[in-house]
Amino acid sequence: MHGVNMENLPPRVCPFEGDASTTEPGPMTRVTLHGGQEVWAASRHADVRAVLTDPAFSADRANPNFPFLGTRRVQQDNGLKPALLTMDPPEHGPARRMVLGEFTVKRLAALGPRIQQIVDDHVDAMLASQDRTADLVPALALPVPSLVICELLGVPYTDHDFFQSRSRTLISRLSTPEQVKAAADDLREYMDKLVTEKEAAPTDDLVGRQIVKRRAEGVEDHDALVSLAVLLLIAGHETTANMISLGALALLRHPDQLAELRADPTKTLGAVDELLREFTITEFVTSRVAVRDTVVGGVAVKAGEGVLTLGNAANHDPDVFENPHQLDIHRGGRNHIAFGYGAHQCIGQNLARVELRIVFDTLFRRVPTLRVTVPVSELSFKDDAAVYGLHSLPVGW
Repeated sequence: MHGVNMENLPPRVCPFEGDASTTEPGPMTRVTLHGGQEVWAASRHADVRAVLTDPAFSADRANPNFPFLGTRRVQQDNGLKPALLTMDPPEHGPARRMVLGEFTVKRLAALGPRIQQIVDDHVDAMLASQDRTADLVPALALPVPSLVICELLGVPYTDHDFFQSRSRTLISRLSTPEQVKAAADDLREYMDKLVTEKEAAPTDDLVGRQIVKRRAEGVEDHDALVSLAVLLLIAGHETTANMISLGALALLRHPDQLAELRADPTKTLGAVDELLREFTITEFVTSRVAVRDTVVGGVAVKAGEGVLTLGNAANHDPDVFENPHQLDIHRGGRNHIAFGYGAHQCIGQNLARVELRIVFDTLFRRVPTLRVTVPVSELSFKDDAAVYGLHSLPVGW
């Protein structure tokens, strides 16, 4: 949690090491961010959900009091129009509904066979290793969701090194403001060119279909579509990629539960939601700033005060989740807030669930002797990034 005074802030739950008992959520707490800004931290499940549904709170990153963990204000520095993540009513509802049809159950079901083919192709390549070893991150975790989001948006996968490197810069808390601005500029210029090409000749992909739909409804906005496409490109591969590697590691460390999934794949979707709850990899995406006085968890929050919503702590709230620090694929329910909550809940959450289900089912079925080849203590976790995960995961079989 780079740039945050940790004295009053619950540390991230890491289910692989140490004692998690210090992560118990508590009442609203004052914390100090980079540059000395004091904000509230909400860590209880009920408090986080209250913040995310109270219209007294704004998601607008352009608000000068918005609680950033670093010194980045990418949108206003780089000419990007507000995307879904940063919009408030009344603009947010219509903008969300405009793209919601791209993530319906019917459309995602149609994507299933293609996702399966992508996963199989990468497992094939991994199994071709002569020494029967691989790094699961570059071999499977990163390329699968990258290919899926590229095909969904209509972005050439041949450019994946370009956008992945810029994405890493954007989500790293160690990046300087200058590095973040340069990375955001690069992505905006790249997507601006791509959208312009598709406006001239719309293609059968998300961006092309959005162009046609917006023209038909008389709401065509080039810059808004560029911002949306940049957001979906980054979110669509970084998040799922990290969940693949973390989820694989967690299941390998719980062989009894993994054996159940191998025996009965119908349990995998439940396991996916439990893994999402366990890791809550985008912990601070849902922070807010109060635009008028309100009360959260019995604490008065004044207009202009920021609130960090600590999703990871909230998803380990013992008042909501029994034995919250234990992985339990039988826990059931989707009352976790790994995808946020309320009007801004992640629009691509079901796509992520489909990808994760297919990856885990395929990987553990086709590589039954898969194992991690280094001690957990030697693995490098992304503690410096806005999206938690693993830098690498060496495996053998």
